[in-house]
Amino acid sequence: MVAVVAGLHYLWLGAWLGAWLWFGLDAWRAQRLLHVLRNDANGLPSRGAGVWGEMAERIRKLLRTREQQARQAEDRLQEFLAAIQASPNGVVLLDEQGRIEWCNQTAAGQFGIDAERDLLQHLSNLVRDPAFVAYLASWNYSRDVVIDAPSQIQAHRGHPVRLSVQVHPYAGNRRMLLTRDITSLEQAEAMRRDFVANVSHEIRTPLTVLAGFVETLQTLPLDAEERSRYLQLMGQQSHRMETLVNDLLTLSRLEGSAAPPVNRWTRVRALMAQCEDEGRGLSSRLAAQGHKLSFALEADSEIAGAATELQSAMSNLLSNAIRYTPGGSEVAVSWRLLPDGRGEYAVRDSGPGIAAEHIPRLTERFYRIDRSRSRETGGTGLGLAIVKHVAQRHGAELRIESTVGKGSRFALVFPVTRLRQAAVPAPSLEKA
Repeated sequence: MVAVVAGLHYLWLGAWLGAWLWFGLDAWRAQRLLHVLRNDANGLPSRGAGVWGEMAERIRKLLRTREQQARQAEDRLQEFLAAIQASPNGVVLLDEQGRIEWCNQTAAGQFGIDAERDLLQHLSNLVRDPAFVAYLASWNYSRDVVIDAPSQIQAHRGHPVRLSVQVHPYAGNRRMLLTRDITSLEQAEAMRRDFVANVSHEIRTPLTVLAGFVETLQTLPLDAEERSRYLQLMGQQSHRMETLVNDLLTLSRLEGSAAPPVNRWTRVRALMAQCEDEGRGLSSRLAAQGHKLSFALEADSEIAGAATELQSAMSNLLSNAIRYTPGGSEVAVSWRLLPDGRGEYAVRDSGPGIAAEHIPRLTERFYRIDRSRSRETGGTGLGLAIVKHVAQRHGAELRIESTVGKGSRFALVFPVTRLRQAAVPAPSLEKA
């Protein structure tokens, strides 16, 4: 009996010690897991026995899922920022105090700031345009504000730069700025206004003259000679308006039509022959003694493109030379192949020449050096604009060389890809 009691005693003692040992080991595992979790779950133990091992494994899976979601969110954020970075418009994010939290390179380039160095700087301290500072502080963002880019940006680009800035509040008092370079838009709008004003002026002048002559013919008794002179002047003015309208229609057609064909060939000889007919007719009308016109065809070539456009460009260069060259002076027209295979149509005159500051603007619509001279000779101010468009459409280059008092040289240089030798060779053209 005593032995049985002693056995039971030792059994309960072993059970009690085993329970305490199990609870101790369990507490150690729990403490270890808690320690790992307190240290951002670094070194989380692998799956072990018991509830704490199961819990560690489930926590590990949960953390893995969260890490994967975080990586995906970070990837999406980077993709979003890359898309904004690639935007042609500037984007700036400001915190509640108006400090820069982030901006793309476009905005940095437009404002002249550093996307990294200037983080957390107040934007109003970096962009000091009074209109912009007042706009940013007003909290009235129903419209945009247009400002000049900082002087260093304008100096770098070599021309005035205009920016449109629109602010959009978000997330309380945070703000997003969207910036847009509207320099080209403003220039285009200015060109449109100038174009409309010039067309109105060019048409109004001959209309006024015509109206005055019509009223004179209606109210005054004129003899046959006076009536004939007035009718002749009216015809000149109506022809001037017709020429202007035709040039405007030509420009419109050039800007809106498809690219010229590359498989339709026109012989340079035929183009120059038509230029010669038109040039001699214009010369006889403008000057009693005419001009010394010469035409030289050094290579019998063909050009791929629109024949009407090519003819218009070549004729405009010749007519300009005749209009601005005094009667009796020389105007030489030539076609030749350059050493690199390109073709050059050139018109050289012995007129008054053009000052260097005017040359870059000669192809602008209605740009004239001498308005009175142009009107006397019937010019519309659109000829060189037409030449420029035709050259661009045919991949050609317009070259202008001029010296005041010595004359000018205008040349169209066509690429090799649009040239070929004429199918049937012909003798060189040489007339004077």
